[in-house]
Amino acid sequence: MAKAAKKETKKVEAAEWMYEIISNPHVTEKGTRGSEHGQITFKVPLSATKPQIKQAVETLFEVKVKGVNTLIQKGKTKRFKGQKGFRGDMKKAIVTLEQGQTIDQFNA
Repeated sequence: MAKAAKKETKKVEAAEWMYEIISNPHVTEKGTRGSEHGQITFKVPLSATKPQIKQAVETLFEVKVKGVNTLIQKGKTKRFKGQKGFRGDMKKAIVTLEQGQTIDQFNA
């Protein structure tokens, strides 16, 4: 019985880090055009790796992932009412799904 409890604990811990990696979809015009080709874009932490992203998407959404491309969008210096501000860096993951697989990104 103790072994079953340990297995459940490991699954819960895995789900927690997966939710931290796949926090929310990045909805833009370009990202929406990618959905025509079976691609979906997510914001991910800067420390996330491609294998971690793939495992998290496959587990959370129960789909088969064909490939993962990542990019780091550097932050910009912006001005607001004369004050300088800085947007932080952001990492995006473009996940390509296998043929016939879909994710409803508006309910994700």
